Amino acid sequence: MNVERENLGTSMAGMFNGEGSSSVTSSPLQFFPWSLSPGIGSPYPFLRELKSEERGLCLIHLLLGCANQVAIGNIENANVGLEQISHLASPDGDTMQRIAAYFTEALADRILKSWPGLHRALNSTKILSVPEEILAQRLFFELCPFLKLAYVMTNQAIIEAMEGERMIHIIDFKSCEPAQWINLLQTLKDRPDGPPHLRITGIHEQKEVLEQMALRLTEEAEKWDIPFQFTPVVSKLENLDLESLRVKTGEALAVSSVLELHSVLATDDDKKTSPPASKNLQKLLRMKQRTLGEWLETDSLQVFSSPDSASVSSPSGLNPSQKMNSFLTALWGLSPKVMVITEQESNLNGSAFMERVLEALNFYAALFDCLESTVSRSSIERQRVEKMLLGEEIKNIIACEGAERTERHEKLEKWMLRLESVGFGKVPLSYHSMLLGSRLLQSYGYDGYKIKEENGFLFICWQDRPLFSVSAWGFQRQSS
Repeated sequence: MNVERENLGTSMAGMFNGEGSSSVTSSPLQFFPWSLSPGIGSPYPFLRELKSEERGLCLIHLLLGCANQVAIGNIENANVGLEQISHLASPDGDTMQRIAAYFTEALADRILKSWPGLHRALNSTKILSVPEEILAQRLFFELCPFLKLAYVMTNQAIIEAMEGERMIHIIDFKSCEPAQWINLLQTLKDRPDGPPHLRITGIHEQKEVLEQMALRLTEEAEKWDIPFQFTPVVSKLENLDLESLRVKTGEALAVSSVLELHSVLATDDDKKTSPPASKNLQKLLRMKQRTLGEWLETDSLQVFSSPDSASVSSPSGLNPSQKMNSFLTALWGLSPKVMVITEQESNLNGSAFMERVLEALNFYAALFDCLESTVSRSSIERQRVEKMLLGEEIKNIIACEGAERTERHEKLEKWMLRLESVGFGKVPLSYHSMLLGSRLLQSYGYDGYKIKEENGFLFICWQDRPLFSVSAWGFQRQSS
């Protein structure tokens, strides 16, 4: 992956180093070096003979060029780019081919949103199947270790925080996976002083999902003779009235949020227009040729340090969210002993479209690479995860704006600023939590995955890239 391809470099040089060329003003045939002539159904034959790394690099450059055309509203050039990419992309090919297939679908959907009537007509018969959505999440749980690790670490933090408590209340955001709490019940039953009374408030927008959770967990609690109550709350997280979640006298409260809290960031964003393309795109288009490996292993976002992009390292880069601030303040008001948050370790909440495209390419390339390493390309289960879960997330990130764009991932350092600003204090995750995660990876034989600890937080990594963060927080009284 890190070997230079001189023949590809020569071919790509004309695309990125052409003097006087402009991605904004050039015609479709000038912008794409291997453009399709009218009436010709396939690109030049040598494109199909490219090796995997060369094809992947080619797809990255074509995707970025096409995304820029979409961003500036040049539909003619974007259309040529999408057709060009379609001859190299494939939903059942290698990692980059699969990613390209879903990114081109997302870019096309963004274009179609320019014609609301056409977009609605083409999507009018599509029915979002809740069972399919749950199936995709369940398959992701089975095929990759990320959710297993998040659940194990969350449960361990709750167990440690609730030592000695006789009445425990857990609020579970987007409650849809009974495996997490079955594991907790089995641990609680072995307490030397007997199991505590456990109440779980499950939040989900689908009533039938909560009914299945209640049935499964009640059966498990009865089997282990654990006093148990499941309270269903049918609501989207962003519409949840936290004040209605009454904590009974004597209950110790815990909150669990796995890949869900970021959805609240969208609720007070009513911007409908697409942001302009980054002014620094030309820097990218004239960069020295890189291999696919170098693209995916380095921070490509550095070339997009435009004024409109959010700073990752300073408080001023924190996108303000009145709704999130109110939501976290209300959570703080419930005085939880511990709140455990798992979030995607990626900056996908910025308003700059091209930076979002680049960050999404880097993040999802790593996720698709995880699946490539453990699941065969022909696996129906893998295709379902990629299409119904990861593909839908990519489409939301790329094609949607305003409140419709709910996949607004942020890195842990931004969550730290938000949580500390409303009064939460860090609860360091224990070495035992990390040890449990490492044992889980060993027991399943997962290669390439790592767990890193940093200042009491845990990061779930693919190779050396952090993909998910796990952090624990507790109620702190405000100083007067």
